[in-house]
Amino acid sequence: MNILICDDDKEIVRAIEIYLKNEGYQTFAAYDGLQALEILEKEPVHLVIMDIMMPGLDGLSATEQIRRTRNVPIILLSAKSEDYDKIRGLNLGADDYVTKPFSPMELVARVRSQLRRFTDLGSMAQPREGHQYRTGGLFLDDDEKKVTVDGEEVILTPKEYGILAFLMKNAGKVFSIEQIYEQVWDEPAFNPENTVAVHIRHIREKIEIDPKDPRYLKVVWGTGYKIEKIRER
Repeated sequence: MNILICDDDKEIVRAIEIYLKNEGYQTFAAYDGLQALEILEKEPVHLVIMDIMMPGLDGLSATEQIRRTRNVPIILLSAKSEDYDKIRGLNLGADDYVTKPFSPMELVARVRSQLRRFTDLGSMAQPREGHQYRTGGLFLDDDEKKVTVDGEEVILTPKEYGILAFLMKNAGKVFSIEQIYEQVWDEPAFNPENTVAVHIRHIREKIEIDPKDPRYLKVVWGTGYKIEKIRER
């Protein structure tokens, strides 16, 4: 697996490279957002670790550009701990967020988790025995990892696909935010409300005609979320 590390602090990049290489990963180094985008155009990259605060093209702007064409997992790094930065990064399509200073082994664990989800649920997944799920005009093919709405393909990030697939496989059932987080992120839930809510909003923007009045992805106030069962006409 190839991992792109982008941070204007070269010492941090080198330190992360050492830990990742010890785990058997290959790495590419970039020191601003533009360099990261150039590497992504030339090299096969399976995950991006991106610092937020950088001169030139910052990490949030780079994340936004990456998300226009790729669903590769993105982990953001920042020296700030405010929820605003985390939510803004998730809004732009990041999959995870680590606050500096961080434990290198925690970062490695998050890398493993993201890559596992990417290979199981994302564009790297190979066809395997699975099922197709439909409710109304919303269709999910779990063999091809493909989602369509009224016949039009919808491009989801691995986390978005994971949430939608989990809910569609259990259509009609209500799951709490904690249950959704633990199922899709594969780790204990710790204040997951903002993280899950941001991804739910992104999914609605992609599958709903009117995200503010969703037909498919419903909230059950005080309980959680569900995919509505809708019979085809």
